Amino acid sequence: MTTMFDMFFDIFPVLFGFGFVMVLILIAVTVFRGIAEWNRNNNSPVLTVDARVVAKRTSVSHHHRGGDMRHHHTSTSYYVTFEFESGDRLELHVPHHEFGYLVEGDMGRLTFQGTRYKGFERFGEPL
Repeated sequence: MTTMFDMFFDIFPVLFGFGFVMVLILIAVTVFRGIAEWNRNNNSPVLTVDARVVAKRTSVSHHHRGGDMRHHHTSTSYYVTFEFESGDRLELHVPHHEFGYLVEGDMGRLTFQGTRYKGFERFGEPL
């Protein structure tokens, strides 16, 4: 006679295998997207256009090792949204050493390649 206990152990390998395959697919998709964005950026022209800084934000990530709360790492990513004369906006990841120098309202020349920030040269006082 088959019990619920036996049925669980009959189905567990299938569920475990499915979960393992799903994690592998998720990793593969993430790697593929990263490579595709890197390739798009490399094949995009380097553009320099007049732009205005309209917003700034940070994203803080917390990482824990081995489930031990005493061993953790925090990293911060910095983003700036630029607005072009046409009204279009573009948010770019910027290095931490430049984030502090950019002020909302700054006008200048933004240089970028695809989604890759290359620099911003201010030519006016913040509005």
